[in-house]
Amino acid sequence: MPAIKPLPDLLISQIAAGEVVERPASVVKELLENSIDAGARNISVQLLEGGVRQIRIVDDGGGIPKDELPLALARHATSKIASLEDLESVASLGFRGEALASIAAVARLTLVSRIGEAPHAWRIGPGQEVAPAALGGGTVIEVDDLYFNTPARRKFLKSGHTEFAHCEEALRRIALAHPDVAFQLQHNGRTALHLAAGDAARRVADVLGAEFAAQSRAIDAAAGGLRLAGHAALPAYSRARADAQYFFVNGRFVRDKLLAHAVREAYADILHGQRHAAYALFLEIDPRGVDVNVHPAKTEVRFRDGRAVHQFVFHALQRALAAPLAQVAAVPAGLTFPTAAAQQQQSLAVAQPVAAYHDFVRQAPSAPMPEAEAGAPPPLGFAVAQLHGVYILAQNATGLVLVDMHAAHERILYEKLKTALDARPAVQPLLVPVVISASGEEAAAAEEHAEALERLGFEIAAAGPRELVVRAVPALLANGRIPDLVRALLADLEKFGASRVAAEQRNELLATMACHGAVRAHRALTLPEMNALLRQMEETERADQCNHGRPTWTQLTMDDLDRLFLRGR
Repeated sequence: MPAIKPLPDLLISQIAAGEVVERPASVVKELLENSIDAGARNISVQLLEGGVRQIRIVDDGGGIPKDELPLALARHATSKIASLEDLESVASLGFRGEALASIAAVARLTLVSRIGEAPHAWRIGPGQEVAPAALGGGTVIEVDDLYFNTPARRKFLKSGHTEFAHCEEALRRIALAHPDVAFQLQHNGRTALHLAAGDAARRVADVLGAEFAAQSRAIDAAAGGLRLAGHAALPAYSRARADAQYFFVNGRFVRDKLLAHAVREAYADILHGQRHAAYALFLEIDPRGVDVNVHPAKTEVRFRDGRAVHQFVFHALQRALAAPLAQVAAVPAGLTFPTAAAQQQQSLAVAQPVAAYHDFVRQAPSAPMPEAEAGAPPPLGFAVAQLHGVYILAQNATGLVLVDMHAAHERILYEKLKTALDARPAVQPLLVPVVISASGEEAAAAEEHAEALERLGFEIAAAGPRELVVRAVPALLANGRIPDLVRALLADLEKFGASRVAAEQRNELLATMACHGAVRAHRALTLPEMNALLRQMEETERADQCNHGRPTWTQLTMDDLDRLFLRGR
C-alpha cells in the first residue's frame, strides 16, 4: 500500500465539489441561498449554455466587506454559525461555508461586492487578488467554464437545454419559499422568467400556474409548535408524474421520506390510481427540532420527533382536503342571489327545497353549513335541470354548477359507511387460524402493539420464535390476503403507530360497496331529490371527488360563460 499522506488543498476542494456541485443547477441553488441569506430583495440570474459556460448572479443584498472576500472563498469559513449551539439552531439557508470554495475549485469564479458604507466595490478573482471595482451595491458572482479542470465530470453534463431546465427548477423552488423577493432569469440573453415580489398566493400562481391556484386549497394549521401552510391541489389536478411537489422545512426545499409518506397518506382516500398529488407546502418548526446537517446539498433533514411531525402533517393536510364544501366555499363579494320568495315566484318545485334548506339551518345552527342570511345561497346553489339522466345542472352565486350525480352519491355513501365502521369494527374469528412466518422485528411489533391490534379487530399471538398465529381479523378483511395484510400492518405499526393502519385495505372494500349502492346513471331525479343530493354534498367530507379520485362537480362562472358566447367583445 502507498504511504499515508495528506491530500492537497485543491484536491480536497474538488472532492467536496463532487458532493456539492453536481451540475450547474447546484451552483445556482447555492448562490441563490447566499443571496437570500444576505438579505437580497432583487436577484437576477443570467445563464449561458445552460449554466455550463457561465452563471452570473446579481443581488442587492448586504454585500461582503473587502477584508472578508478571501475568506468567502476559503473552505469552512462562514458568518452564519460559530458554535455547536448555532449549528443545532441554524436558521439560515447556508451554513457549511464550503459552497464558494467548492465552486471555485471546479470553475473560474469572480466575486464583486460592495457593502452599504463602502466608497466603492471590491473584486476577487481566480487569482485570489483583491482589487477595486465598480458596483452600486450588493454582490455579483460570475462562474465561468464549469468543470474546466475536471473534464471527466463535464462529460456527465447533459445538453444546454436540459441543464437550463434544472437551473430553472432550482430557482422556482427558492422563489416559492421567498415570495417577498423578486427574481429574474435569463438564458442566452433572453428572459425566461420574471417573478415580481408579492404575497405567497401570488407567488404560487406565478410559479405553479393559475390552474393549480384555482384547483387547490389553502392550508394553514398550527399545533404543538408546528405550523403547516401553503396550497394542496385537489385530486382533479393530479399529475402523471411527481413533478409538482414542493415541500419546505423552515424555508428550505427538502426531499424527506417521512414527509412524503404523510402527504401520500393524506391523499390516499381521494387520489385516483397511480396519479401524483401536486402541492407547495411549508412546514415551520423550531430549528432545534430538526437536523439540517445530514446531507452536503442540504436537501435532506432529520426530525427529533419524526412521528409527531408525520402525524401533524398528515392530519393538517387531510382535514383541509376533506373539509366539506360548506366550510370552504363563500359567496363572492358584490354578488346577489334570488331569495326564497323569488324562487317561489319562478318555480314552486324549486322553492320547496329552498325553504327546506333554510328550515334546516334554523333548526340546526351547529351543523358545517353556513348561516341562512337573507338571499344567501348554499355553495352548490339550487338544481334547475337534469341532463341525460347523468348530470345535475345547478345555479349558484357565481354561475353554473355541473354535478356527476353517480360520482357524488358514491362519495356520500362511502363516507357514511366509514363512519358506521369507525363506531365499532366487526370481528371475524377464523375457522382455521393462519400461521405466518415472522421476523424478530415483526414479532416484537405484534407483542408491543397487541392492544392496538385488538382495537383494529385483529387477534394475533406468538406461535413460536419466528411464527405468528392470526385467529381473528376485521370482518370486512376476512377474504383478503391475511399474511400480506398482517405484515404490512405490523410494518406500519412499528414505523407510524396505530392511528390509521389498515385503513387503505378497509376503504377499498367500502368503496366497492358504495359504488354498487349509489344512484345509477340514467335515473330520473326530481328537483327536490337533486337539491337534497347537493345539500348532502355540501355536508360530506371529500365531496369534491368520488372514491376513485374523479371530480364530482365543476363550476362554470359567469365570466366563463361570457367568454364562450363572446359577450362583451
